[in-house]
Amino acid sequence: MKKWADKYVIGLTGSIGTGKSVVRRMLEHLGAYGIDADAITHRAISRDAPCFDEIVKTFGTHILTPEGQINRQKLGRIVFNDPEALSTLEAIIHPLVEQAVDLIIRRASQKVIVIEAIKLLESNLAKECDAVWAVYSPPEVQLSRLMHNRNMTEVEARQRMAAQVPQESRFAESAVVIKNSTTFDDTWKQVTSAWQRYVPAANTRPIPVSQPVKLSLGEVNIERAGPKHIDEIVEVLNRLKSTQNSETTTSSAITLGEKAYLILRIEQNPMGILAWQVENLVARTTEIALDSALPPAQFMPLMINEMEKASTDLQCEASLIFVPDQLAHHDVLWTGLGYEKRTPSSLEVLAWQEAAEESMPTGTTLFFKQLREDRVLRPI
Repeated sequence: MKKWADKYVIGLTGSIGTGKSVVRRMLEHLGAYGIDADAITHRAISRDAPCFDEIVKTFGTHILTPEGQINRQKLGRIVFNDPEALSTLEAIIHPLVEQAVDLIIRRASQKVIVIEAIKLLESNLAKECDAVWAVYSPPEVQLSRLMHNRNMTEVEARQRMAAQVPQESRFAESAVVIKNSTTFDDTWKQVTSAWQRYVPAANTRPIPVSQPVKLSLGEVNIERAGPKHIDEIVEVLNRLKSTQNSETTTSSAITLGEKAYLILRIEQNPMGILAWQVENLVARTTEIALDSALPPAQFMPLMINEMEKASTDLQCEASLIFVPDQLAHHDVLWTGLGYEKRTPSSLEVLAWQEAAEESMPTGTTLFFKQLREDRVLRPI
């Protein structure tokens, strides 16, 4: 019997640096619930998670940082040079990751699930998927991404690539192969075509749209943006930034495979933009722009509440909002929404700290809110 009988589950796999996460986010834009199993693996080895003690006992305290966390780089250098050590580590981590994935899927209200996992086909998760999708990129593209996006040296990048199975070996077990080697638009076309062909229409659902609100300036709508809105988003951001002497936004910077966008409209006129992404059960709002004619206390909550509703639907544990300087001093606004001013290092959970550190733009202030008390991978 199918494990998740009420879901259609896509297993998304591919080698390091092929762009699996971009494809997963595209599927999320189409209505799927995305799970990054590799990010859950990172969570499973943190000090406040179940695998920590066994890994330290197995590999030794020399893999710890001065703060008492597992140094993933040190651990990686051990296991990626020793297949037996890698198998030992995976035997510790994989059962707990599979338990976490199962819990998340059962909680999800969405009918289409996409599980991103670099070793999907080597795990028990593969046999529970309705279809496997593989992402492919030429080796030279992989190498470039690892060196530029992950700051690996060429030696480190080639070592990681060599430690994995050949990309082509996944094709025979994959219903779909996405070639992510040229432009965002080309990849998006492949993903949408495969979605229309393989995903049962009965399992899809439109992304919910907020109900209009009548305020003194007219009817207000919060709209979830799609690919057709990219030019409009660019125009609005540049118009709203022009009074702040901020650098110009280009269409190449607006990739809907990276973030989701909300557009605040008053009588159909775009007056505000909010950009956020959900990774590893953490919502990260990285860009907020509001027309200077609009009172932030009245209009900002409309966008924040819509972002929170979408993030809660995605089972987020926490919301991080990186607020630009011109909006950060509205303390009553942020406390009224349940947020508190924090620094990344003051966040209690390592996954939240890492999310803040890697996402925080310069010239912003971090505001934090915990969205749910129960967390995946609490210590056993």
